[in-house]
Amino acid sequence: MEGSYLSFAHALVVTLLILLVFSTNNTVSSSIATSNLDSKTDIEYIRTSCNSTVYPRLCYHSLSVYASEIKTDPKVLATTALNITLKATKSTARMFIKLSKVHGGGLMSKEAAAAMADCIEVIGDSIDELQDSIEELGHIGNSNFWLTMGDVQTWVSAALTDEDTCMDGFKGKAMNVRVKTLIRRHTIRVAHYTSNALALINRYASKNLAYP
Repeated sequence: MEGSYLSFAHALVVTLLILLVFSTNNTVSSSIATSNLDSKTDIEYIRTSCNSTVYPRLCYHSLSVYASEIKTDPKVLATTALNITLKATKSTARMFIKLSKVHGGGLMSKEAAAAMADCIEVIGDSIDELQDSIEELGHIGNSNFWLTMGDVQTWVSAALTDEDTCMDGFKGKAMNVRVKTLIRRHTIRVAHYTSNALALINRYASKNLAYP
């Protein structure tokens, strides 16, 4: 009799353990499925948003890696785009400063060196404008939404103009072709980032959200 009772108790424990494992596996599977669905939604949101930019491919590739942070938040999307642009602009400015010190051996004429100095100055202005934009977006609220957005749009537009001014300064200047190509490539890259950031800022503004 005692043996039968122990066998029954053992079978009951085994059954409960099987049910527990099955329930846990279902919960884990459900969580993974939900996570995957959320991830696809976040990625698709970035893809759709980037379609409103002039350079959608660059936009998607630069922002999709931050999908889990951006989710479907237009403010975070715009801020992330600005941070990416700021990082690229700072990197370009550092490279230009190094190039400005190399104007011998026919790499850069005095006129080109002067244009480089002007370029470094306006790129510095661009960095300031992007930093101001990021800071202002962090303070946006109900009462100052449109005023703040107006400032941000103005600053980012000015940064884009600064980048165009930088490139224009080298027209007709005698300098090494490879150096000029390098300057042009990096300036255009930064301008494309800035253009995309501005498009996403405008998209965010169009949503008329104060507290996304």
